[in-house]
Amino acid sequence: MRKYYIYILLLLLLISSCANRGSGPQGGPKDETPPKVLKETPQNGALNYQKKVVEVQFDEYIQLDKVSDNVLISPPQQRPPVVKAIGKRLQVQFEEDLQDSTTYTIDFGSAICDNNEKNALRNYSFSFSTGDEIDTLQISGLMLNAEDLNPISGIIVGVHNNLADSALTTIPFVRIGKTDADGYFSIKNLKEGTFRLYGLHDVSSDYLYQAGEGLAMYDSLITPVCHSELRMDTVWTDSVTIDTIKTYNRAIYEPDNIILLYFNEDKQRHYFQRAVREQAHFFRLLFAAPQDSLPQITPILESDSAVNWLNYAMCQANNTNDTITYWLTDSIAIGIDTLRFEMTYMKSDSLYQLQRQTDTVQAIYRAPKLSERAKAQLAKNKKIERAEIQLKAQSPFDVYLPVEFTVATPIDSLHEDMIHFYQKIDTVRHPLPVAIIPTDSTKMRYHIEPQKKEDSLWIPEGNYEWEIDSAAVRDIYSNVNEAKKGTFKVKSLDDYSVLTIRIEPYNEKAYIQVLDDKDAVVRTLPISADGAKFEYLKPQAYYVRMFIDENGDGKWTTGDFMTHRQPEPVYYFHSKLTLRANWDFEETFRYLQLPIDEQKPEALWKDAGSKK
Repeated sequence: MRKYYIYILLLLLLISSCANRGSGPQGGPKDETPPKVLKETPQNGALNYQKKVVEVQFDEYIQLDKVSDNVLISPPQQRPPVVKAIGKRLQVQFEEDLQDSTTYTIDFGSAICDNNEKNALRNYSFSFSTGDEIDTLQISGLMLNAEDLNPISGIIVGVHNNLADSALTTIPFVRIGKTDADGYFSIKNLKEGTFRLYGLHDVSSDYLYQAGEGLAMYDSLITPVCHSELRMDTVWTDSVTIDTIKTYNRAIYEPDNIILLYFNEDKQRHYFQRAVREQAHFFRLLFAAPQDSLPQITPILESDSAVNWLNYAMCQANNTNDTITYWLTDSIAIGIDTLRFEMTYMKSDSLYQLQRQTDTVQAIYRAPKLSERAKAQLAKNKKIERAEIQLKAQSPFDVYLPVEFTVATPIDSLHEDMIHFYQKIDTVRHPLPVAIIPTDSTKMRYHIEPQKKEDSLWIPEGNYEWEIDSAAVRDIYSNVNEAKKGTFKVKSLDDYSVLTIRIEPYNEKAYIQVLDDKDAVVRTLPISADGAKFEYLKPQAYYVRMFIDENGDGKWTTGDFMTHRQPEPVYYFHSKLTLRANWDFEETFRYLQLPIDEQKPEALWKDAGSKK
């Protein structure tokens, strides 16, 4: 009997396994179909619609992705509508009263996705009118970053029918679009008329230009038009036989090739960032932008007998006055852990105008906590204080670079005759007269180079030695340096390439820039009638960019809204240049041959949105 039950059990298991074949997850093709629109309320293109709710029904459950980034409503709304997904239904609830006789456009971008695979319904656009007609004109184009011609995404592009320049700062746009990931934009459902066109990084979300926001200005007035164009489609019976040729009229909306150049004005907000006191004997004041003058400092003393530490401080500023260092030279002042003072400086207001500002500031030094054992070890190992100096000249050294010489604390005295350079020929050392040149206002950084220069600073393949005598440098704390010495060998000319760039047509205001494969500037030279000659380049791949220095300041200059000045023009050489060692290369840059949006080599393309 027991065996009988076992047979019955095995039979049931066999039947179950057969019946379950094909059940459970079986795979199959992945769903890549976006949601489909089944019904729109009102219908797309409806007239005389007055309700503040729009609904769209889909064939499957939906979800919304990054509504604030993707959904764009024109004319722009000061109070954003509520956009939500409810099952298979999308609802848009306007929070403002609708304007009379106005066409409304809702661009959903890639916000609408199915609920399972997040397949996006891209470029779905919905429009309706509160009046008797719907406006149908549109314009389109491309936005590029003015300095490097990269496409720039996520920028509002808008039009004004008020043609005064002041409209951008006082009146919201009449209609808007937004640049996509490739920098392209389209403004739809425009009325007939003439407009001014702008791009705006609308940080304040008010559709008005505020100082400090990035922008683009189109110099010409825009008059959108539409015309029909006859198109033909050929239907083939097979690869050689034509069945029919169909003709149809296609609506062409223009202008459709606008180029907008985006820029940030050369306006920096001036404000005090913080005080930093990393060591007891000095502190730094950090400002957000270069200062025209040094701040005025008044110490706040705890008592009449307190040490006025400012009397024992040396003020040192960098070249742009945005980093101010105070070196304390008195031991009592150094021992004060909290230095309090009033500081008066220039600060930007909301309109970027400079105003006098007075703050109370504290420079606090917090000594590291050490155990008694650590303190004893520190005292045992403590050396006589020395002035710290560093000379950078590692082999192989570039023939065109000066030697860098830096000190860690401000110098009280520098004896140039105690710094020696020698050119070594065979085994004989020949003294080499050098110039020691400060490179910034702090006089803590120097360049050292031969006084007698050949075609290059150093002789190719030359061997050099240097020596710094002890006490050549004395700092403000009366510390002197230890003696140092070293050697370096200069590279051969065979290690370099030479690149000469000529331009057509010639423009005496042009500057040529050699770029690496990250679009970073390697060298910059002004053009001449013989071209720009770049010597001592490392043999590798380079790219070439040019800008027209219209104001003659020797650098690329951005645009300005108040004066309606566009950024200085920028052009790219169309291809990569691969340089080889010990070769001279020459190229002619015909910078007007290609449209500006086709010049930049594809390998350098990147979305400039992150630099907005």
